[in-house]
Amino acid sequence: KVKTNVVKKNCNPEWCDEVSLSIKDLNDPIELTVYDKDTLGADDPMGTAEIDLKPYLEAARLRKELQELPNGCALKKVQPSGTNDLADESRILWENGRITQDMRLKLRNVESGEVLIQIEWVDIPGCKGLDPDF
Repeated sequence: KVKTNVVKKNCNPEWCDEVSLSIKDLNDPIELTVYDKDTLGADDPMGTAEIDLKPYLEAARLRKELQELPNGCALKKVQPSGTNDLADESRILWENGRITQDMRLKLRNVESGEVLIQIEWVDIPGCKGLDPDF
């Protein structure tokens, strides 16, 4: 569970926060919930979305073989579907030795709303990482 900074008095907030998450089960999506900030009482949920890691992880496992690819190369395109919360096509890119995926997610359980995110796998010493035998 991670909490970002609060953006006050803004109907179209931009967080630009960078967070790191420890992933226990690579098959489970990351659950994202957006809340408002109340001075009194509990913060109210404003919508939810799930980040499906599977397409990204398929590409990230190949990173050792990608060293010769040109910067900006799209490794995979992921289309919106009934099984993900993507608002439009998402690309997994190889750039400067990094594999990233930008996503525009539709928030569920709310009339309208979207969240723009970027994911990147970061290996941490002493952790299992993306070992193909996981």
